[in-house]
Amino acid sequence: MSAPRIHWIGPDDPPEAFPDISTACTEPDGLLAAGGDLSGERLLYAYQHGIFPWFSEGQVILWWSPDPRCILEPGKFHLSRRLRRELRKSNDEFSFNHAFQDVVAGCAGKRASQPGTWITAEMAAAYHQLNLGGWAHSVEIWRQDKLVGGLYGLAIGGMFFGESMFSRAKNASKIAVLALNQQLLEHGFSALDCQIVSPHLLTLGATTIPRADFKARLESACEPPIRRLQWPSERTSVTTLV
Repeated sequence: MSAPRIHWIGPDDPPEAFPDISTACTEPDGLLAAGGDLSGERLLYAYQHGIFPWFSEGQVILWWSPDPRCILEPGKFHLSRRLRRELRKSNDEFSFNHAFQDVVAGCAGKRASQPGTWITAEMAAAYHQLNLGGWAHSVEIWRQDKLVGGLYGLAIGGMFFGESMFSRAKNASKIAVLALNQQLLEHGFSALDCQIVSPHLLTLGATTIPRADFKARLESACEPPIRRLQWPSERTSVTTLV
Protein backbone atom coordinates (compact mmCIF):
# COMPACT_ATOMS: atom_id res chain seq x y z
CA MET A 1 0.00 0.00 0.00
CA SER A 2 1.39 3.41 -0.98
CA ALA A 3 1.88 6.10 1.64
CA PRO A 4 -0.86 8.76 1.86
CA ARG A 5 -0.20 11.98 -0.04
CA ILE A 6 -0.08 14.93 2.34
CA HIS A 7 -0.74 18.47 1.18
CA TRP A 8 2.32 20.66 1.74
CA ILE A 9 1.95 24.25 2.95
CA GLY A 10 4.89 26.58 2.42
CA PRO A 11 5.86 29.07 5.14
CA ASP A 12 4.91 31.96 2.86
CA ASP A 13 1.58 30.48 1.75
CA PRO A 14 -1.51 32.43 2.86
CA PRO A 15 -3.41 31.34 6.01
CA GLU A 16 -6.18 29.79 3.92
CA ALA A 17 -3.81 27.47 2.00
CA PHE A 18 -5.41 24.31 3.39
CA PRO A 19 -7.14 21.62 1.31
CA ASP A 20 -10.74 20.76 2.05
CA ILE A 21 -10.97 18.67 5.21
CA SER A 22 -12.79 15.93 3.32
CA THR A 23 -9.43 15.06 1.73
CA ALA A 24 -7.81 14.16 5.07
CA CYS A 25 -6.25 10.72 5.45
CA THR A 26 -8.12 7.83 6.97
CA GLU A 27 -4.82 6.36 8.21
CA PRO A 28 -3.54 8.07 10.22
CA ASP A 29 -7.04 9.35 10.85
CA GLY A 30 -7.42 13.00 10.00
CA LEU A 31 -3.91 13.91 8.84
CA LEU A 32 -4.56 16.70 6.34
CA ALA A 33 -1.46 18.79 5.69
CA ALA A 34 2.09 19.57 6.76
CA GLY A 35 4.22 22.68 6.89
CA GLY A 36 3.24 26.31 7.19
CA ASP A 37 3.70 28.14 10.44
CA LEU A 38 1.92 28.87 13.72
CA SER A 39 1.02 32.47 13.01
CA GLY A 40 -2.15 33.72 14.65
CA GLU A 41 -3.83 34.24 11.30
CA ARG A 42 -3.17 30.67 10.15
CA LEU A 43 -4.23 29.15 13.47
CA LEU A 44 -7.49 31.10 13.60
CA TYR A 45 -8.31 30.17 9.99
CA ALA A 46 -7.51 26.52 10.70
CA TYR A 47 -9.74 26.23 13.76
CA GLN A 48 -12.65 27.94 12.05
CA HIS A 49 -12.42 25.29 9.32
CA GLY A 50 -12.12 22.22 11.53
CA ILE A 51 -8.32 21.91 11.46
CA PHE A 52 -5.81 21.91 14.31
CA PRO A 53 -2.01 21.46 14.65
CA TRP A 54 -0.57 18.44 16.42
CA PHE A 55 3.08 17.42 16.14
CA SER A 56 6.07 16.50 18.28
CA GLU A 57 9.40 18.22 18.88
CA GLY A 58 11.61 17.84 15.81
CA GLN A 59 8.69 17.17 13.44
CA VAL A 60 7.35 19.44 10.75
CA ILE A 61 4.05 21.09 11.71
CA LEU A 62 1.23 18.61 11.06
CA TRP A 63 -2.41 19.64 10.60
CA TRP A 64 -5.37 17.37 11.41
CA SER A 65 -9.11 17.04 10.94
CA PRO A 66 -10.26 13.62 12.25
CA ASP A 67 -13.50 11.87 11.41
CA PRO A 68 -15.55 11.53 13.55
CA ARG A 69 -15.08 14.61 15.73
CA CYS A 70 -15.40 14.51 19.51
CA ILE A 71 -17.47 17.30 21.09
CA LEU A 72 -19.09 18.09 24.42
CA GLU A 73 -22.29 20.09 24.16
CA PRO A 74 -22.90 22.68 26.90
CA GLY A 75 -25.18 21.28 29.57
CA LYS A 76 -24.30 17.68 28.69
CA PHE A 77 -21.43 17.29 31.17
CA HIS A 78 -21.92 14.08 33.16
CA LEU A 79 -21.58 15.01 36.82
CA SER A 80 -21.31 11.74 38.72
CA ARG A 81 -22.73 11.41 42.21
CA ARG A 82 -19.24 10.81 43.59
CA LEU A 83 -17.83 13.98 42.04
CA ARG A 84 -20.89 15.93 43.18
CA ARG A 85 -20.27 14.81 46.78
CA GLU A 86 -16.59 15.74 46.57
CA LEU A 87 -17.37 19.19 45.18
CA ARG A 88 -19.82 19.95 47.98
CA LYS A 89 -17.15 19.48 50.64
CA SER A 90 -14.19 20.87 48.67
CA ASN A 91 -12.24 24.04 49.49
CA ASP A 92 -10.82 24.29 45.95
CA GLU A 93 -11.48 27.27 43.70
CA PHE A 94 -11.59 27.84 39.94
CA SER A 95 -10.79 30.85 37.80
CA PHE A 96 -10.55 31.93 34.16
CA ASN A 97 -7.49 33.49 32.51
CA HIS A 98 -5.57 34.03 35.74
CA ALA A 99 -2.54 31.88 34.82
CA PHE A 100 -2.65 31.04 31.12
CA GLN A 101 1.05 30.34 30.66
CA ASP A 102 1.21 28.24 33.82
CA VAL A 103 -1.69 26.13 32.56
CA VAL A 104 0.02 25.58 29.21
CA ALA A 105 3.20 24.60 31.05
CA GLY A 106 1.19 22.17 33.18
CA CYS A 107 -0.34 20.62 30.07
CA ALA A 108 3.14 20.28 28.55
CA GLY A 109 4.53 18.50 31.61
CA LYS A 110 5.63 14.89 31.65
CA ARG A 111 2.95 12.22 31.92
CA ALA A 112 3.22 8.53 32.65
CA SER A 113 1.10 7.72 29.59
CA GLN A 114 3.39 9.43 27.08
CA PRO A 115 7.17 9.82 26.73
CA GLY A 116 7.18 13.41 25.45
CA THR A 117 4.92 16.35 24.73
CA TRP A 118 3.39 17.86 21.62
CA ILE A 119 3.22 21.28 23.30
CA THR A 120 6.58 22.54 22.10
CA ALA A 121 8.07 25.91 23.01
CA GLU A 122 6.98 27.15 19.58
CA MET A 123 3.43 25.95 20.22
CA ALA A 124 3.30 27.51 23.70
CA ALA A 125 4.53 30.85 22.34
CA ALA A 126 1.92 30.83 19.57
CA TYR A 127 -0.97 30.24 21.97
CA HIS A 128 0.37 32.84 24.38
CA GLN A 129 0.05 35.39 21.57
CA LEU A 130 -3.51 34.22 20.94
CA ASN A 131 -4.20 34.68 24.64
CA LEU A 132 -2.87 38.23 24.51
CA GLY A 133 -5.15 38.82 21.52
CA GLY A 134 -8.22 37.64 23.42
CA TRP A 135 -8.67 34.38 21.51
CA ALA A 136 -7.09 31.77 23.79
CA HIS A 137 -8.32 31.19 27.34
CA SER A 138 -7.52 29.08 30.36
CA VAL A 139 -9.39 27.54 33.26
CA GLU A 140 -7.46 27.11 36.50
CA ILE A 141 -8.17 24.93 39.54
CA TRP A 142 -6.62 26.15 42.79
CA ARG A 143 -5.98 24.44 46.10
CA GLN A 144 -4.73 26.78 48.81
CA ASP A 145 -3.26 29.12 46.18
CA LYS A 146 -1.53 26.24 44.38
CA LEU A 147 -2.42 25.49 40.76
CA VAL A 148 -3.48 21.83 40.72
CA GLY A 149 -5.16 21.52 37.32
CA GLY A 150 -6.67 23.28 34.36
CA LEU A 151 -7.21 23.44 30.63
CA TYR A 152 -6.78 25.87 27.76
CA GLY A 153 -8.22 26.44 24.31
CA LEU A 154 -9.64 28.99 21.87
CA ALA A 155 -13.03 30.71 21.82
CA ILE A 156 -14.05 31.63 18.27
CA GLY A 157 -17.62 32.76 17.75
CA GLY A 158 -19.85 30.22 19.46
CA MET A 159 -17.33 27.37 19.55
CA PHE A 160 -14.67 26.64 22.16
CA PHE A 161 -11.77 24.58 20.83
CA GLY A 162 -10.21 22.65 23.70
CA GLU A 163 -6.49 22.03 23.34
CA SER A 164 -5.22 20.27 26.44
CA MET A 165 -5.81 19.77 30.15
CA PHE A 166 -3.78 18.58 33.12
CA SER A 167 -4.33 17.46 36.68
CA ARG A 168 -2.02 17.36 39.69
CA ALA A 169 -4.86 16.50 42.09
CA LYS A 170 -7.75 14.08 41.92
CA ASN A 171 -10.50 15.24 39.53
CA ALA A 172 -8.87 18.64 38.92
CA SER A 173 -9.12 18.42 35.12
CA LYS A 174 -12.71 17.17 35.36
CA ILE A 175 -13.63 20.17 37.48
CA ALA A 176 -11.98 22.47 34.93
CA VAL A 177 -14.12 20.97 32.15
CA LEU A 178 -17.23 21.34 34.31
CA ALA A 179 -16.47 25.00 35.07
CA LEU A 180 -15.88 25.71 31.38
CA ASN A 181 -19.02 23.78 30.39
CA GLN A 182 -21.17 25.94 32.64
CA GLN A 183 -19.59 29.12 31.29
CA LEU A 184 -20.23 28.03 27.69
CA LEU A 185 -23.81 27.13 28.54
CA GLU A 186 -24.38 30.56 30.08
CA HIS A 187 -23.08 32.28 26.94
CA GLY A 188 -24.97 30.12 24.44
CA PHE A 189 -22.01 28.31 22.88
CA SER A 190 -22.63 25.55 20.36
CA ALA A 191 -20.07 23.07 21.72
CA LEU A 192 -16.70 22.37 23.26
CA ASP A 193 -14.55 20.79 20.55
CA CYS A 194 -12.60 17.94 22.15
CA GLN A 195 -10.95 17.00 18.82
CA ILE A 196 -10.09 13.31 19.29
CA VAL A 197 -12.30 10.87 21.17
CA SER A 198 -11.03 9.09 24.27
CA PRO A 199 -12.70 6.88 26.90
CA HIS A 200 -12.07 9.58 29.50
CA LEU A 201 -13.90 12.24 27.50
CA LEU A 202 -16.84 9.91 26.91
CA THR A 203 -17.24 9.44 30.67
CA LEU A 204 -17.59 13.23 30.96
CA GLY A 205 -20.49 13.30 28.52
CA ALA A 206 -18.68 13.90 25.26
CA THR A 207 -19.93 12.33 22.06
CA THR A 208 -18.82 12.00 18.44
CA ILE A 209 -20.32 13.45 15.29
CA PRO A 210 -19.33 13.00 11.63
CA ARG A 211 -16.72 15.44 10.39
CA ALA A 212 -19.17 16.81 7.82
CA ASP A 213 -21.67 17.62 10.58
CA PHE A 214 -18.94 19.31 12.60
CA LYS A 215 -17.99 21.41 9.57
CA ALA A 216 -21.61 22.50 9.14
CA ARG A 217 -21.81 23.42 12.82
CA LEU A 218 -18.65 25.52 12.52
CA GLU A 219 -20.07 27.49 9.60
CA SER A 220 -22.84 28.85 11.81
CA ALA A 221 -21.05 28.87 15.18
CA CYS A 222 -17.98 30.81 14.03
CA GLU A 223 -19.85 33.60 12.29
CA PRO A 224 -18.96 36.23 13.35
CA PRO A 225 -15.61 34.99 14.67
CA ILE A 226 -15.06 37.76 17.21
CA ARG A 227 -16.99 37.30 20.42
CA ARG A 228 -15.64 38.86 23.60
CA LEU A 229 -16.86 36.99 26.65
CA GLN A 230 -17.21 38.50 30.08
CA TRP A 231 -15.20 35.85 31.88
CA PRO A 232 -15.59 35.98 35.68
CA SER A 233 -12.70 37.97 37.12
CA GLU A 234 -12.54 36.42 40.58
CA ARG A 235 -11.72 32.99 41.88
CA THR A 236 -14.86 31.07 42.75
CA SER A 237 -15.48 28.12 45.05
CA VAL A 238 -16.02 24.84 43.21
CA THR A 239 -19.02 24.27 45.46
CA THR A 240 -20.92 26.67 43.18
CA LEU A 241 -20.66 24.13 40.36
CA VAL A 242 -23.21 21.76 41.99
